[in-house]
Amino acid sequence: MNKNSMMEKLSNFSELVMFQHSIFSLPFIFIAMLTAAHGWFGWKLLFLGALAAVSARNFAMGVNRYLDRDIDALNPRTKNRPSVDGRTSIREMQLFIIGNALLFIVVSYFINTLALVLSVPILAVLAAYTYFKRFSASAHLILGVSLGLAPIAGAVAVLGEIPLWSVYLAIGVMFWVAGFDLLYSLQDMEFDRAHGLHSIPAKLGEKKTLAIARIFHLLAVVFWGLYVGPSEIGSYGTMAVIVSTLLLGYEHLLVLEDPKNIDKAFFTVNGYLGFVFLLFVIIGVSW
Repeated sequence: MNKNSMMEKLSNFSELVMFQHSIFSLPFIFIAMLTAAHGWFGWKLLFLGALAAVSARNFAMGVNRYLDRDIDALNPRTKNRPSVDGRTSIREMQLFIIGNALLFIVVSYFINTLALVLSVPILAVLAAYTYFKRFSASAHLILGVSLGLAPIAGAVAVLGEIPLWSVYLAIGVMFWVAGFDLLYSLQDMEFDRAHGLHSIPAKLGEKKTLAIARIFHLLAVVFWGLYVGPSEIGSYGTMAVIVSTLLLGYEHLLVLEDPKNIDKAFFTVNGYLGFVFLLFVIIGVSW
C-alpha cells in the first residue's frame, strides 16, 4: 500500500469513527486523573489514559457503524459514511473493532489490576448503545453512560479505586451527553418514526424532547456541583460548573432560535464545555 492509499485509509477510518468527537470524553478522563492525583499524574498515565480513551471510543464507534450500516444506508444524513458507501469494507471494520478492543484491554493491564478487571465490562457497555436504540428510547442514556465511564476510568487509573466524587462527575457527564444527544437526535425524528427506531424525539416529539434535554442538563449541573465538594477542587471547581451552566444555557438558546443550529450547538458548544471545565480544574489543582 503506497503512502497516498495509507493516508486515504486513515482518513476514512477517522471519518468512520468521527475522531473529532473525542473532544467530548477526553477532557473528563483527564479531569478525573488530575483530581485524583491532586495535580500532575505523570507522563506514563497521560499516555496510557489517552490511549485507553481513544481505543475505547474507536471500539464503540466501530461497533456502531458496523451494526448500523443497514440503517445508515437509508438515512440521507448518513448514507455517505465510509461504512455505507464501501470506502471501508466489512472485513476492515471487523479488524478495526477487534484491534481496538484488544488494545484497550492491553492498555488496561499496564495501568492497574482494577482497570484490567473492568476493561471487558466497559467494552460491553460501550457496545450496548447500538442495540438499545433498536428496542428502547433509553439509548440516549446508554450513550451517556458510555461517555460517563471516562471520569471513573480516570480515577481508577490513578487511585486503583472508585471514589464517590468520580461517580458524581460520571453521572453529570451521563446527563450532559444524554441531553445533547437528544438535541442531535431531533434531526432524525421523522426518519426514526418511519423506520421503527426508538428515540425520545420519535416517541414524544420536539417540544417534549427539548424539555427533557433541559432537565438532563440541569441534572448534569447538579451532579457536577456535587463533585466539587468531595473532590477538594475548591473554588475553581465551582467556577467550572458555573461556566458550564452558562454554556449549556447558550446551547439550548441556539436550538430554540433555529433548529438549523443543532450542529453548532452539538459540536462547538459542547466541545468548548469539556475543555473549559478541564482548564478550571488544571488551575484549581495547580493552586
